[in-house]
Amino acid sequence: HEIAGRTLISYVVEIAKAVGSLKTYVIVGHQGSLVRAALDRTITPVMQRKLLGTADAVKCAKGKFKNYNGDVLILCGDAPLVMTDSVRKLIRKHRATKAGCTILTSVVRNPKGYGRIIRDEKKRVVAIREENDALPSERAVNEVNTGVYCFKSKELFRAIGAVKLNRKKKEFYLTDMVALMSAKGVKIESVMTPDSQEGLGVNSRQDLATAGRVLRKRILDQWMSRGITIVDPRTTYIDQDVVIGEDTVIRPFCVIEGNVRIGKRCVIGPFCHLRPGTRLKNNVTVGNFAEVSRSSIDEGTLMKHFSFLGDAHVGKKVNIGAGVVTANYDGINKNKTAIAREAFIGSDSILVAPVTIGPRARTGAGCVVTKGTVIPQGAVFAGVPAKKLIRRKKQ
Repeated sequence: HEIAGRTLISYVVEIAKAVGSLKTYVIVGHQGSLVRAALDRTITPVMQRKLLGTADAVKCAKGKFKNYNGDVLILCGDAPLVMTDSVRKLIRKHRATKAGCTILTSVVRNPKGYGRIIRDEKKRVVAIREENDALPSERAVNEVNTGVYCFKSKELFRAIGAVKLNRKKKEFYLTDMVALMSAKGVKIESVMTPDSQEGLGVNSRQDLATAGRVLRKRILDQWMSRGITIVDPRTTYIDQDVVIGEDTVIRPFCVIEGNVRIGKRCVIGPFCHLRPGTRLKNNVTVGNFAEVSRSSIDEGTLMKHFSFLGDAHVGKKVNIGAGVVTANYDGINKNKTAIAREAFIGSDSILVAPVTIGPRARTGAGCVVTKGTVIPQGAVFAGVPAKKLIRRKKQ
């Protein structure tokens, strides 16, 4: 599943890479082939043949760590809201305190469904209690487990074999490791996240929508802090992997998908859709009810109303009139349109790609420029099909 143009697992894998993981393994089970397809070649998938819980999942990777004496970071693949800074703090504390296990925790208003952090009278973590197994007093605890841990490898795999099957869920819980290690005198530490939303796991379509709202807000806040004006964040959708230049204005009801590059001082929207592969240079305007896909638009070009550009290259200071459409798909292939600098494309022009329009050329309103047409520099084409207009000499 995707949020803001990227798969859930990609957010988690990115954290592992950002904090310096030497080797990253992803445990896959149900529909594992789909998860594998979403991973890049630097990630090693490990199969969990029976879905017997989180401790069993980690146990599946035990053979990969036979000769390893370092630390093991464990994250949940369905938790895209965890912040890299929080994980870095977790690792720093784990190493500074020489703990056997360090847990990332969070305080939430409604802890229902989360594993509760159980502390002793000295405030030391001694257990994580899943909700189904918690006492009423433990369920009242609002400090919860986010599913992020850092273990000493030897301590992890020494204790994991002692985890017993949970009779209610018929699974082996990784969270049971904390009580087992604590009882053996292994040092347990914790780090609390500043944002309670970091621990949200995506277990339903409702959770997917909630996580999407949080991630989009983070993306928009980041861009606004960098000098981008977003008029109405509530109605603006910007994916990850977008680049936007300073002093660009994003008006309401815009959707900007991944792999889009926008220059400085552009004006986008309202009601604009920029699809992957779009490249806008500086001072470009793409206005209301306009869509651009896999196209580049050079500096100073205007495309203000009701138009579609697909697989096109548009030069500098071109005017794209209202209702202009590049008919780029012929049922088999996507064909290209080239519009050179300072051309003027009249309202409701249909450009049946492939089409080439020269510098300062013009098309008349409502014309149909047929497939394979080349309009020379400075020429004017009009009609259906579009033909070159011959200017009569004055008598």
